[in-house]
Amino acid sequence: MSKSVAVLMGGASAEREVSLVSGAACADALRQAGYRTSCIDVTRDVRAMIDGLTPKPDVVFNALHGRNGEDGKIQGLLDLLAIPYTHSGVLASAVAMDKQKAKILFGAKGIPCPDGRVMTLAQIDSCGDLEPPYVIKPNDEGSSIGVYIVRPGDNRIPAGEWPFGGTALVESYIPGRELTVGVLGDKALGVTELRTGSGFYDYEAKYTEGRTQHLCPAPVPERIAEQAMEYAVTAHRTLGCRGVSRADFRYDDTEGDPGKLFMLEVNTQPGMTPLSLVPEQAAHIGMSFRDLVTWMVENAACDA
Repeated sequence: MSKSVAVLMGGASAEREVSLVSGAACADALRQAGYRTSCIDVTRDVRAMIDGLTPKPDVVFNALHGRNGEDGKIQGLLDLLAIPYTHSGVLASAVAMDKQKAKILFGAKGIPCPDGRVMTLAQIDSCGDLEPPYVIKPNDEGSSIGVYIVRPGDNRIPAGEWPFGGTALVESYIPGRELTVGVLGDKALGVTELRTGSGFYDYEAKYTEGRTQHLCPAPVPERIAEQAMEYAVTAHRTLGCRGVSRADFRYDDTEGDPGKLFMLEVNTQPGMTPLSLVPEQAAHIGMSFRDLVTWMVENAACDA
């Protein structure tokens, strides 16, 4: 008999709509692959989710994005229920979601990251040593939600316009190009450059068709491509990731080749929408979307 797979999707984070698209695409591919597949639209009602997981499926496909879905909380619950699930476990998920803590680990492994620190909104507003351009973003959100680039002459963000808590991560702005590397198991899938008309790969650019060019393989020097893939795999291992992850970089070549790479973050639950990058990179090496989600199900695990 084929395995039963429950796809967790939706959630209550700012990335709910993206998760619903990811989950629907994965569920469809899993049915095509022969799995007995059900979908659970996750809310804050934990009892309802547990009821949806009763009787236990063989595997949970975690298609949630953002807070509660990829920060270790759902992973801990699935560990308690002893249900294998796709993607990373509790610790890797929690640390990766805390961008500043993850950067400390990356720096210890020799991976360059933008300088930055977590500050209260009052500190940001009153701090006189912040020289633009710099970046303000939530320390624990994904999909570029809440990311602001403060350029010379811009105002800093008033507290009333910041719905992400009392703190923010403030980083040096790295000019140049946007690169991303998907990792499957312990292997980098490739390097993609992302070119947008706005010059910033924000939420709209990520999920609006036609807003961003995906150049795969990225037109960068071979040494830079190799370095990006090496850094991505090193970060995946350092965090203790499982299954699939995606590392995002800025590549500063504004003063000519070879330039310098800076890792921004690692996403332990990369998008699985028709416009998403990991499925695109997998396709580039000959791995279909159905084969990709099948691999993820067959390599599911838990820490029960």
